Amino acid sequence: MVIIDKSGVHHLKVRCCHYPNAMSSDIQMFQHGFFPASFNRPKTAFTFRVLDDFLLDNLECSTLVMNYYSKLWRMTSSMFPHLVPWRQLKTMKWHGFGHCSDDPKAGDLALFCPACPQPGINICITSSWKYTQSFVMGRNFKAEHLHPIKPHDEVWLSDGLGFMVGKDRYKLHLAEASDTVEKLSCNNHQAINQANAAAQHNMEGITRAITFYNINCQYNKHFWDYRFLEIVSELIIIPGIRLWHVHGHQDSCYVRYASNFIEGIG
Repeated sequence: MVIIDKSGVHHLKVRCCHYPNAMSSDIQMFQHGFFPASFNRPKTAFTFRVLDDFLLDNLECSTLVMNYYSKLWRMTSSMFPHLVPWRQLKTMKWHGFGHCSDDPKAGDLALFCPACPQPGINICITSSWKYTQSFVMGRNFKAEHLHPIKPHDEVWLSDGLGFMVGKDRYKLHLAEASDTVEKLSCNNHQAINQANAAAQHNMEGITRAITFYNINCQYNKHFWDYRFLEIVSELIIIPGIRLWHVHGHQDSCYVRYASNFIEGIG
């Protein structure tokens, strides 16, 4: 069983009591100060003191779960923290690569979205105007991974295997992209100068898509100039700005990009 404690991540043999009058495994673990990750057949457990320690770190130091777990990695193996790849192993298992020698290809580790219209799976397209794919894009003002301190020490666990593009293809784009400051035709939003968006989805059979982005009035100007985009010629892409953000734009942006005026959205 994987035991996560303040001292690190440990793999220990745990045997619960199975006498006729014994309590269930999860209750026994609770009695001994462990919080199981599942209740039927627990394979992972957190000690109460590591949960209390994280709660205090999160409250006083605003420590994120990812950063706290990274600290536990280093406490477990200070020289090779990447050899404690819990999340990566779970992702590989969820997508069927946990017990086989096949290497996943680009996009194979991206989660399937059952709620989105998938032609041939959950919808049957008879009229194209009935279905529209919507994408909501965002940005991260504090994306520290954009400027790594030691690039040669970076460990790529899922390079291009999920939703983000691979590093080689991204570097090729950066080599060709020109970072020029253009005169803005709208208000001077902070997001315009720090725009960064990425999306990956199955659009087969759907000919209409709407992209919502806080600065679509500027971002959409050169959208079709990006030569790495793989878009079918039949696809119609309609730019939009979410209502909460569009009111910070000019009146002309509100009329053109607000979802209130986009047919089929409302």
